[in-house]
Amino acid sequence: MLKRRATILGATGSVGQTTLALIDAANKARDAEIEVVALTANSKVDELAEAAKASGAKFAAIANPHAGEELAARLVGTGIKSGAGKEAVLEAAAMDADWVMAAIVGAAGIEPLLVAAERGANIAFANKECLVCAGDAVLAAMERGGGKLLPVDSEHNAIFQVYDFERPHRIRRLILTASGGPFREREPDTLRGITPAEAVKHPNWSMGAKISVDSATMMNKGLERIEAAYLFPTPKEKIEIVVHPQSVIHSLVDYVDGSVLAQLGTPDMTIPVASALAWPDRVATPAEQLDLVKVGHMDFFPADERRFPALRLARESLDEGGLSTCILNAANEVAVAAFLKGHLPFLDIAGVTEHCLNHVRPNQDGPDLEAVLATDKLARERAWERVEELAQRG
Repeated sequence: MLKRRATILGATGSVGQTTLALIDAANKARDAEIEVVALTANSKVDELAEAAKASGAKFAAIANPHAGEELAARLVGTGIKSGAGKEAVLEAAAMDADWVMAAIVGAAGIEPLLVAAERGANIAFANKECLVCAGDAVLAAMERGGGKLLPVDSEHNAIFQVYDFERPHRIRRLILTASGGPFREREPDTLRGITPAEAVKHPNWSMGAKISVDSATMMNKGLERIEAAYLFPTPKEKIEIVVHPQSVIHSLVDYVDGSVLAQLGTPDMTIPVASALAWPDRVATPAEQLDLVKVGHMDFFPADERRFPALRLARESLDEGGLSTCILNAANEVAVAAFLKGHLPFLDIAGVTEHCLNHVRPNQDGPDLEAVLATDKLARERAWERVEELAQRG
């Protein structure tokens, strides 16, 4: 039987909720014995309290330092301990769970992940910033702790499932698949007036607004290339991207003998979350069974950097190394936020990001967390300045 002591960092988000649902189902089916140690959330007190009570968590932490009393009140009489603020979230990460879901959005999720990694937990991560911004620090912490890094992104999870880690030299290339988003067939000059409502209408996946916009610009795939370069011992120039509109093949590994191994499944995040939760075992999920006859056919197209300049920016920042990928991520987050608020045209998302890559110079360099967070802050400030400059120009 699968046994786990699990902590979920970011329990009220979609990935956190999916993880809790899978744990509950596996426990009720007696397919697993998973004890929930700690849960965290940013500001959703009611949702966190209900999740903690439903899962029998030992500890609940709310990142908002002003919400501590409210959380404690919601948990009166349950025996569940609680805390508030950054230190409480770090306390949750430091507790003795052997498996941790790292699903806190943004740079705020990096330090809790590092705390859990240092003590040797297996880390399932659904936070791109962890590797894009602080990949060297994360890998060093995982090595010191001795745990396993388990990718939750569907593409990296797919590669993880078919990658021969004992013989990486027998791998010729990695192929990340991309849906192409809602605008893959449109010429760039037709996208000037795209609205946030249009950009978040992903053809296959149900996702949050930010990642949906990243899919529309293809920045998500650029960030995933960066993640793959950290996750897998394959040279970065051997990581390719191909557009696959049906989102049935989630990624592929090409071996030197001509064999190409792929992981297939319906476009449902339940599957990679379950894979990471149960690794190296498996648990049942409610995901729809893949019906290849119903799929009928699968198409593939090249990933066009002219049509999707975000792909070029991500590739160039990966080649540049250092903190360039941190600048890329921070600037893109600001640009996407500005677009969603109606302050920036869709086509200027990549422009703001490129401006920051060309003009932001970190005050300090190195892989440590302090340098990463300082650079992240610097890039965000310059990105907002650039958004304001463009708005003033009209």
